[in-house]
Amino acid sequence: MKSLFEGVARNALFTLDPETAHGLSITALKSGLLPRCPRDRDPRLAVGVAGLDFPNPLGMAAGYDKNAEVPAELSRLGFGFVEVGTLTPKPQSGNPKPRIFRLVKDHAVINRLGFNNQGHAEAHARVSGRSREGILGINIGANKDTDDRVGDYVAGISRFADVADYFTVNISSPNTPGLRNLQTREALSDLLSRVLAERDAKTRRIPVFLKIAPDLTEPDLNDIAAECLAQQLDGVIVSNTTLSRKGLSPDPKAAEAGGLSGRPVFERSTIVLAKMRQKLGAEMPLIGVGGIDSAETAAEKMRAGADLVQLYTGFIYGGPLLPGRIVRDLSRLCDREKLTKISDLRDSRTSHYAGLAIPE
Repeated sequence: MKSLFEGVARNALFTLDPETAHGLSITALKSGLLPRCPRDRDPRLAVGVAGLDFPNPLGMAAGYDKNAEVPAELSRLGFGFVEVGTLTPKPQSGNPKPRIFRLVKDHAVINRLGFNNQGHAEAHARVSGRSREGILGINIGANKDTDDRVGDYVAGISRFADVADYFTVNISSPNTPGLRNLQTREALSDLLSRVLAERDAKTRRIPVFLKIAPDLTEPDLNDIAAECLAQQLDGVIVSNTTLSRKGLSPDPKAAEAGGLSGRPVFERSTIVLAKMRQKLGAEMPLIGVGGIDSAETAAEKMRAGADLVQLYTGFIYGGPLLPGRIVRDLSRLCDREKLTKISDLRDSRTSHYAGLAIPE
């Protein structure tokens, strides 16, 4: 099955424009024709994070299901949780096309989508009007033309508080001008205090995670870690896409503007992850993202400090059977390393990534 997809179906999809191929994949999921992952769950893969019980540590990252069209269908492929969005209060079309570029030799993608989505109302109607399967994360952002960016994040908490299992505050996309400025200490303090105040006003306490960029300096990470601890945030997601183009194979598309994801970001994002684990201590939940496309890369993120992991670009190259394969291989890893639970990986060895410098 793996070779069939990679040798035939993927090649066919890759003849299409990336956004057209993405739309077809959403349609295929809606059809119900894609194979489901077996429902038998390995209890060793269960992870408790921020008061939530995840059946396994593998999640679909935000960006794939921008409009909350197929979260249940993605769960059936084997994902332990699904994060939808990024969602902004008002619909917006995003940046001009073309805006997604495959770097096939590197198993990577560059995108400059710009938070294209149908807005809060459309997504909320979909999520609230359907049966729930699995843990659902809502990734919230700000409209490009807003006069109050922080207010847009607060509006996201308010709108989705009745349906979200957790929220992700996305301030790390490189494709909305000025958005990453919210990662500075003063701006972050204001953002988190207002977002958490809105969350705390609800009858149900919903975990709030912060998604950060991989292009931060060590002093930046110190400030973010200090603010997350001071605000008693529920967790941090490391990381979003990178502006770096270091180490890419020769390809004219490598010069395109936007955020780079996939295999080339694995080392950079894992270094930042390991450093944040050191700065935040053992208790703060961390979700590792960037370059995951196998059980081995997922396990490396966990050894570096992640409690959970997410992928997206790996799904583009690995196809719908990838999440089920990773979950099965994580079970085999537990057998091989004699783990009673997958979360023991966090303590199984000292990751060398924490001692590496963040690449320039």
